[in-house]
Amino acid sequence: MDRKNRIREYKETPRPAGVYRIRNLVSGKSLVGSSKDVPAMLNRLRFQLDSGMFPNREVQRDWNDCGEAAFAFETLDLLEPSEDSDTDLAEDLQMLEQLWREKLALPDDLRYDL
Repeated sequence: MDRKNRIREYKETPRPAGVYRIRNLVSGKSLVGSSKDVPAMLNRLRFQLDSGMFPNREVQRDWNDCGEAAFAFETLDLLEPSEDSDTDLAEDLQMLEQLWREKLALPDDLRYDL
């Protein structure tokens, strides 16, 4: 019974939604994005890069050329969990991502896009 309670508790726990960045430490280029589950998204993106299936060919090429050690995976900001579990986070995440893009003010030559 205890196992079932832990599984239920895990499923009911809000996921850490927010903004992330993948940064090439060699070139200084960054990819900024947002997700309803930042840790899961960063794991997914790292897996795609390791597998050679990343959607952005430029990022994949740099990963292949420079190696994993040349990249940093960062959580830039997290949204506070909402009391209302029915709240759609998409609009809040889009706004938070835009704020971070403005804050970082990355010129075109230092930005990867998805």
